[in-house]
Amino acid sequence: MKIVVTDAQTITKGDISLDFLNKYGETEIYPLTSKEETAERIKDAEAVICNKTPLNRDNLSGAEKLKYIGLFATGYNNIDIEYCNEKGITVCNAGSYSTNAVAQHTFALILEHFTRVGKYNDFVQQGGWKNSPTFSPFVYNINELYGKTIGIVGYGSIGKAVGKIAHAFGMNILAYSRNFKEVENGEFCSLDALLKNSDIVTVHCPLNKDSEKMFTRETFNKMKKGAFFVNTSRGGVLCEEDLKEALESGQLSGAGIDVLETEPMKEDCCLLNVKNCIITPHIAWAHYETRIRLMEIVENNIKSFIEGNPVNKVNG
Repeated sequence: MKIVVTDAQTITKGDISLDFLNKYGETEIYPLTSKEETAERIKDAEAVICNKTPLNRDNLSGAEKLKYIGLFATGYNNIDIEYCNEKGITVCNAGSYSTNAVAQHTFALILEHFTRVGKYNDFVQQGGWKNSPTFSPFVYNINELYGKTIGIVGYGSIGKAVGKIAHAFGMNILAYSRNFKEVENGEFCSLDALLKNSDIVTVHCPLNKDSEKMFTRETFNKMKKGAFFVNTSRGGVLCEEDLKEALESGQLSGAGIDVLETEPMKEDCCLLNVKNCIITPHIAWAHYETRIRLMEIVENNIKSFIEGNPVNKVNG
């Protein structure tokens, strides 16, 4: 079987090997593949494995031997599922590999906002403590998480993991998802109730027609004044201009963002250098241990497909 990997650079910098694929066929590995290169590179493939490469009707139509698409990701909105169903192409994703990593990063963003570790370190490194008249200079306001209410939008595996960490901090937990779910150590509620009562709102839902642009000026204005907003899901769940407005007006006290609508960040991204907006470059999922776990899932997916028993299939 001929296997083509289109964007290996998005999942390894050389620290994780893709040699396991050689067990399953002749493998061609490309660091990255542009839109213009995709059709040519996959035209003879029987299996394509990718992370974010868009695979649509236009570039898939020439790949007449293609029977399998494997994803180095949970999300599959870059794949034309309708076309794959028409052609009998199996699409398999990698779910739940990054649950704990994303939950950890979510709280890294929350803790940076409320505890200001990075800012206080800068203060010390720049000589501020040496020149302080007191042993504890109160340069930046810091706040406890204990007793605060966190609202979790999307209560799947990551949302639940975030809830467990929140409980350990002694926080109150509200959760909302499209379907009712029992919330461990917390309460399920409507989105409006969550927005109104939460000191922190964190988003953990997939990007689809229901969640696209869920957070706009109207949504942010429903939030408690001074609340903190976190998005480690997909950039498309919010309107970036509206988030900027909410931050600059003081409606929100801050935001922690790991994802943007366009990635890598555009030159003119409206959130760059906005006050109290912490931005990391889509790395919540990318811990070393997480990527090792991801490779294990990707290998099991293609092995199961070859054996005639596909797992983690998202179509058909």
